[in-house]
Amino acid sequence: MIQLSAVEARVAGVLMEKETTTPEYYPLSLNATVNACNQKSSREPVMQLEEPEVRTALYELEQLGLVRTMADTRVSKFEHRMREGLGGAALRRDEVAVICLLLLRGPQTSAELRARAERLYSFDDHQAVTVTLERLAQRDEPMVVLMARLPGAREARWMHLLCGPVEAGSFAETRSQDAGGERVGSGDGAAQMMERMEALEARVEALEEKLRRFEGV
Repeated sequence: MIQLSAVEARVAGVLMEKETTTPEYYPLSLNATVNACNQKSSREPVMQLEEPEVRTALYELEQLGLVRTMADTRVSKFEHRMREGLGGAALRRDEVAVICLLLLRGPQTSAELRARAERLYSFDDHQAVTVTLERLAQRDEPMVVLMARLPGAREARWMHLLCGPVEAGSFAETRSQDAGGERVGSGDGAAQMMERMEALEARVEALEEKLRRFEGV
């Protein structure tokens, strides 16, 4: 199984995302890829990558067969080859959407994935997302894994395996802290607080996306 670095995962996720959300600007130039990697919205964690880091990641991804350079234009542009390059059966559109979101935002519940996948793929219902995730988890080389449910959470989160095996404890520790760094208590109160924070975050993301489209970014 291919193991990507954190920067390579971010670059791959960005190319997958922009192919669908902004097809008029795809394939992406190096500068556009850097800007997309460093977006403040729809990214977790937020990164501040420099051009050399992204260029190196693009080169490494190309060596792995996951990116192709379009050099027949005035400025070199890049497109992903994730559908066919990950081995086994080619990825379906719903699988591409799920992997893309997990690469860009880390562990998420199936409900979060369905809500955030709207511009990438329209899932009929919650069960459709679960079926897609289970299909990815049951491949000869699993691409996702179901994490242990966090204290106070109503649903377990899924994580991709393209950066290697994951440790559920490390993500649980991160998600159990609020913005000020203090632990959020367990129980229904913590679950409700998390849900409210995620709902607010989704609203902010939608507004920021509308603003970017209005400004032509």
